[in-house]
Amino acid sequence: MKDPAEPPKAISHKGLATWGDRLVPLEDFRAAAREFGRELPDAERRAEVAAYLAVAEDATPVEGPYERVAVFGGVYNNHFALEALLEHATGRGAEALYCLGDLGGFGPSPESVRPLLEAGNVQALQGNYEQSLSSGRETCNCGYADPRDNHFAALSYGYTEQNCSPEYKAYMGALPLRRRIQVGERELLLVHGSPRRINEFLFASTTSVAFLEVLCEENACDGILCTHTGLQWHRRLPSGRDVVNVGVIGRPANDGRTNVWYAMLTAREGGLGVELVPLPYDHEALAEEMQRETLPEEFIETVLTGWWTTCLEILPAQERSASRF
Repeated sequence: MKDPAEPPKAISHKGLATWGDRLVPLEDFRAAAREFGRELPDAERRAEVAAYLAVAEDATPVEGPYERVAVFGGVYNNHFALEALLEHATGRGAEALYCLGDLGGFGPSPESVRPLLEAGNVQALQGNYEQSLSSGRETCNCGYADPRDNHFAALSYGYTEQNCSPEYKAYMGALPLRRRIQVGERELLLVHGSPRRINEFLFASTTSVAFLEVLCEENACDGILCTHTGLQWHRRLPSGRDVVNVGVIGRPANDGRTNVWYAMLTAREGGLGVELVPLPYDHEALAEEMQRETLPEEFIETVLTGWWTTCLEILPAQERSASRF
């Protein structure tokens, strides 16, 4: 049994240095370093410490500049919605289209997605699905904690994994983890979950302004675009930066409507125009194909009603209160 008087390890190591497999007094370590000519001058030592603690510079190239860009997330194998988006967004003047990952999951016929992405010249990045499928993981790494949510996630991931060719998985693995784009004068960071984690959930009700300001500051950008939660929202920060969860086009937004959502960004003088756009598509055709593929009835009900029947336990109280189930 641990002696309650024993100090915590972090405190007990204070004033000590690691020398091989031993802990020695820090002053003894410094004296030995001086003796062997290994001690750094104070200025050089401080510079080394500062370099070690500094946040690594993001070498992601900036794409653009653009005047009008469409950004979407979570295709979830929904090739019907993807085809509708390509026509809808380009018809509204989008110069470029970006997908924030999760090409697979939930819907049918995974191999139908890539040809549409390539035909529409969509620039994509990795979500947790692409990362997992391309690396041979056994789970989607979606970030769920609830057993029921994980049960349906396993069904969805298993179906997608079994119906993806090795070539498609290699394509997914070659996608970048983040992108940067310039819209007007604004430089925006594109990620899947958050700049910190690919599967981090940024919900509107639980993500503070202060936290978002820090994320933007740490990543040296004028705004962040993300997805992963399945629910779209936009927040303009006191600094003038914008954070946008673009939602997903793979399934409805748990609002009783069958349409899905994407974001349209427009360059404005001194700022950025952000529009969250509802997208109608042939959801009945999607439901029929899901039935032929014997996907879970719970998924099909969501497509036909606009209400989530799974993934509910991840929702914060405010978002859950708007649910039907």
